[in-house]
Amino acid sequence: MSIIVEHDKRRHEILEKALDVFIEEGFEDVTFQKISDKCDITRTTLYTYFRNKSDIFNYSIKQFMQILENEISEIRKKKALSHSGKLTGVMTVIIDRLEENSRLLSVVVDYLLNSTKGGFDPSSRVRRRTVRLRHILTTMLIEGIKAGEFAPSINVKEANELLYSFLESAVLRMVVLRRTSVDEIKPAVKLAVGRLTVNV
Repeated sequence: MSIIVEHDKRRHEILEKALDVFIEEGFEDVTFQKISDKCDITRTTLYTYFRNKSDIFNYSIKQFMQILENEISEIRKKKALSHSGKLTGVMTVIIDRLEENSRLLSVVVDYLLNSTKGGFDPSSRVRRRTVRLRHILTTMLIEGIKAGEFAPSINVKEANELLYSFLESAVLRMVVLRRTSVDEIKPAVKLAVGRLTVNV
């Protein structure tokens, strides 16, 4: 058991240092040698943890999404929260995690920009990575409508797009505008969710 814990701990340390290399060099210019140099390990040792730089990059995103999904799941289980409270809580935790992982977001944006040079469509890659998140938001909206808390006239697709646009705005402000905090988005999220509720 302790071997697994040590392996996971070492893997996490490598991820943190690899992110520094990705930020300094840009995704395209990063090599396994540069990552192993930054981590003070041999390339052979690095291969015991990851297959290549894409594996490191994908694992970082997967780890981020798994932590986020676990937190979202915990908020959704809280029976004391209303549907609007749950939705606001989920949006807030996502924004908080985006802030905490702004370095990873910078690498993701760099990767997406570079993928356009290779003729790839970045929107399809983003959609693939965020489909579960969009599904969770859609499900929460439908649950709120069924419970009678959200207005039945709400267009779920449009409401989902509105909520998702707050998250895209947060990423833009952090990565492009170099903001260290996007707390100003949270009251706007609360206002938007409040407008979904049925007027009593």
